[in-house]
Amino acid sequence: MTRKQRSTLVQWGLFVAGIAVVAITLGLTVRWGALANRFFKWDDFSNQFPGIVTEAARNTLVYTAIGYGGGLVIGLVVALMRQSSVAPARIIGSVYVEIFRALPALLTILIVGFGLPIAFGAENLPGFLSQPWGAGCLAVALVAGAYLAETIRAGIEAVPRGQVEAARSLGMPGGLTMRSIVLPQAFRVILPPLTNELVLLLKDTSLLAVLGVAIGQRELTTWGRTISNSIGNYTPLMAAAVCYLAITLPLTFLARWVERRTQADRR
Repeated sequence: MTRKQRSTLVQWGLFVAGIAVVAITLGLTVRWGALANRFFKWDDFSNQFPGIVTEAARNTLVYTAIGYGGGLVIGLVVALMRQSSVAPARIIGSVYVEIFRALPALLTILIVGFGLPIAFGAENLPGFLSQPWGAGCLAVALVAGAYLAETIRAGIEAVPRGQVEAARSLGMPGGLTMRSIVLPQAFRVILPPLTNELVLLLKDTSLLAVLGVAIGQRELTTWGRTISNSIGNYTPLMAAAVCYLAITLPLTFLARWVERRTQADRR
């Protein structure tokens, strides 16, 4: 047996031994019956469907789309501001990014969600912004915009400088160069991190629960928590967890596939 084979055999032995220790410990210490009764009651689980899909999962996807779309627009504008030759624009963009990346997302949601109606009056706010979930989506977009701005800026800086100089030598204006040459290549480079940010943002929509929403506007976490409190059982939270997995796992696999394709195209 070679040294590598012995090392592999030892690693497998340690792994199996560790799994056995964990399994025995959990089997002897965890009260599985009580856990199953509070978290895995089939009747309570099945009763969540189809409502948890038609309302909670749907709203989660809607809030994610609004927050991510708004964050992508904000992030693109701020990234361009940080690349600007105008000093005030660079300063404003940098301050925005630093503030919203430094503040916890939950605190931002609370400030915007409660502060917006107070500042302007709920009756004066347009459309969905007068609703708690709308103000919450705006807060999520502001937070996402700060992170996406840095991702987009990194993508812009990754584009070879020679291509920009070649476009300028052909007489192409700066704005047209950015739109037709720089940004398409930048977004191709940053597509994997953009997809990962989408997955993170989807889970961050659970923070909107702190604002309180009406029936029909609940996302997955609010649905699970509300029903769990009403029936005195945590099984609805497990149903919400299953829905999150059903949404996020395909997105995670998509992000990995996009990353592999992007790396293959660069070779």
